[in-house]
Amino acid sequence: MLEINTSRVRRWDGHGREHVVHVQRTGLQRTIRCDTCGWRQGAQFLPWLKAEEHLAEAHQATVDPTEAEPSG
Repeated sequence: MLEINTSRVRRWDGHGREHVVHVQRTGLQRTIRCDTCGWRQGAQFLPWLKAEEHLAEAHQATVDPTEAEPSG
């Protein structure tokens, strides 16, 4: 049976815009796809790291929502 798993990497740029790269796993293959620009690449190893690198280089999106300090 073919198993498909999808996850995503979300980052914000300096203007507060959200950028998302989806990581899709089909069997042993992984494909990463950017919602913002349509960039797509196969990645056998470390697809999440490659997704983060794309967001930083192509979109200057480096703010991780899981590491942001709560305002208050």
